[in-house]
Amino acid sequence: MAKLVINENRKLSRINKEIKGHFSEHLGRCIYEGLYVGENSEIPNVNGMRTDVVEALKQIRIPVLRWPGGCFADEYHWKDGIGPKEERKKIVNTHWGGVVEDNSFGTHEFFELCRQLGCEAYVNGNMGSGTVQEMSEWVEYMTFEGVSPMADLRKKNGHEQAWNVDFFGVGNENWGCGGNMNPEFYGNMYRRYQTYVRCYDSTKPIRKIACGPNVDDYEWTEEVLKTTFRRCQPGQHGFMDGLSLHYYTHPGGWDHKGSATEFDENMWYQTMKKTWYMDELIRRHGAIMDKYDPEKEVGLIVDEWGTWFDVEPGTNPGFLYQQNTMRDALVAGINLNIFNKHSDRVKMANIAQMVNVLQAVILTEGPKMVKTPTYHVFDMYKYHQDAQLLDSTLETELVGLEACNMVPNLSESVSEDADGVMHITMTNLDLEKGYTIDTTILGKKAGEITAEIVTGEMHAKNTFEDPEQVTVKTFEGVEKVHGGIRFTIPACSVLHIAVR
Repeated sequence: MAKLVINENRKLSRINKEIKGHFSEHLGRCIYEGLYVGENSEIPNVNGMRTDVVEALKQIRIPVLRWPGGCFADEYHWKDGIGPKEERKKIVNTHWGGVVEDNSFGTHEFFELCRQLGCEAYVNGNMGSGTVQEMSEWVEYMTFEGVSPMADLRKKNGHEQAWNVDFFGVGNENWGCGGNMNPEFYGNMYRRYQTYVRCYDSTKPIRKIACGPNVDDYEWTEEVLKTTFRRCQPGQHGFMDGLSLHYYTHPGGWDHKGSATEFDENMWYQTMKKTWYMDELIRRHGAIMDKYDPEKEVGLIVDEWGTWFDVEPGTNPGFLYQQNTMRDALVAGINLNIFNKHSDRVKMANIAQMVNVLQAVILTEGPKMVKTPTYHVFDMYKYHQDAQLLDSTLETELVGLEACNMVPNLSESVSEDADGVMHITMTNLDLEKGYTIDTTILGKKAGEITAEIVTGEMHAKNTFEDPEQVTVKTFEGVEKVHGGIRFTIPACSVLHIAVR
């Protein structure tokens, strides 16, 4: 029996809703065919956005959406994507598959998508191949209400009122596809470019995100912060509101990522070992951030995370289309628990990517749509949004088949929402064994209890032929005991318990 202790009286930090955020790049069939089918499509849509996809995403309360990339962002020139669609410039997506883009999905379409989803907008600007002027004019086009060349152009293109840009990324992966920069150079470039990301309305601040490290590049974090915080007033906290972190879970390494659906138990535990590495990355990058920002004013923004496997056989290798199994569900649950537990520093996370790319929550094929196991995990974890993280301690043990891939069997996070409801989310990555959890709740007597679970055999997946093999199901196995609750979490499962 494992023990879980929850202290309802000890609230640690707010779990920003943006931790459950998403990412949508001009990549493969994420935007075109996935989110956007055009106004003239036979697939039901509203202003070109697929109705079925939008409704499914609203169900899981999408809090924020990052666009247009990714590597694509640093070769995207926003003026190509505005105005009459028949006049928009066609471009070649050199990063992803070499396909021709007609730019029918641009700035206006992105904000229309955000409007339909009811989510915040995270726009990623072009530093790698764009100019300061180009970035500055884009911000003016999107957010300025008065009389100006860009505001007038926006109105000419059919949108009288300015939009809200909640977050703005100044470049993307500038250590790689965004310009192969050194950290000191990027730090100085960031200072320059962000200066011209003007906030035209003080009541609608634009939170600026700097390009942070790739995986364990601690030198990048150190040198960028050293450069941005130098000759900077304390209240300016390095001229940034967030610093990004990118880390993907690929068990076989970058060159041999492995199949998304065909894997053995060794590969299962290897995957879990790789995904648990996220906790160390957050702690070590966070420790560097603490030197410059001890008050934690700057958020760590994990705006690209998730599994990355080999593409499905027969699909374009540049489209990064992969299936989604219970393995992905566990990866999602573990990472979301990690982000919750580090919510004093982690202020946003964006899974890569929303539809048809990498660890997607939705897959489409023509008019058909399917919700993945990852989707159902996000559906259960939505209750943590803007809730208060509660202090919790869980007994774990190491499991696995090889000494090098032993991992904690369980993960958890606990929060309390605005209505006083306690939400416990837990993963069991053990493939063979369920665990009885004896839970002590300090400061709260358990009243009404509801629970739901995502579970199945490790290869279980949803297909267009069998779309509900993995879904959220009611879990009846929670009992009240003196001082708390007791339940048994099955093998290979993600569990959500609500205690009122």
